[in-house]
Amino acid sequence: MNTSIPPIIQVGNVLLSSDILTQCFCCDLEKCKGQCCVEGEAGAPVTLEEIDQLEESLDTAWCDMSAAAQSVVDKQGVAYPDIDGEMVTSIVAGRDCIFTCYEDGVCLCALEKAFREGRSKFCKPISCALYPIREKVFANGTVGLNYHRWAVCRDAVEKGNLLHLPVYRFLKEPLVRRFGEEWYEELEQVAAQLGF
Repeated sequence: MNTSIPPIIQVGNVLLSSDILTQCFCCDLEKCKGQCCVEGEAGAPVTLEEIDQLEESLDTAWCDMSAAAQSVVDKQGVAYPDIDGEMVTSIVAGRDCIFTCYEDGVCLCALEKAFREGRSKFCKPISCALYPIREKVFANGTVGLNYHRWAVCRDAVEKGNLLHLPVYRFLKEPLVRRFGEEWYEELEQVAAQLGF
């Protein structure tokens, strides 16, 4: 990494790890098969507002969810508190997110599928859309963004490097969804000033 680049960059009230500018990433579903929706110890982090949106969107995704996932929803709902007390999407047998569905051996999100097919107005939780960025909101309202490294995403790192596609560019759409167009334009200006 260029030593003149600070480890933390601020854009508005958001603190970003410089890895978000310097590291490359591009999902490669053909290779990873969507393992990020299956692997892990808990579901995807969700806000209370998103839980409402998940519940409102449930009917549009229901037909693509597995019978086991439907049973979990019937018993505990779309979300539960993890070991840290944070709300996360419910999971099946300690593994798959309830919203996983499979097409040609690839794990997809039933919510996103319904959204892309025009059956729903809600795409998926922002924590899913922003991955590999992880968000933390501090007590003073400041937001921290970190680049999360995970072995199941090694193909995405390789593809991102081949395409020379930095994390922040790969995630433009969800970053705009989360922070707004004006904020993203400021991030691009900061990136340009730092040589990215």
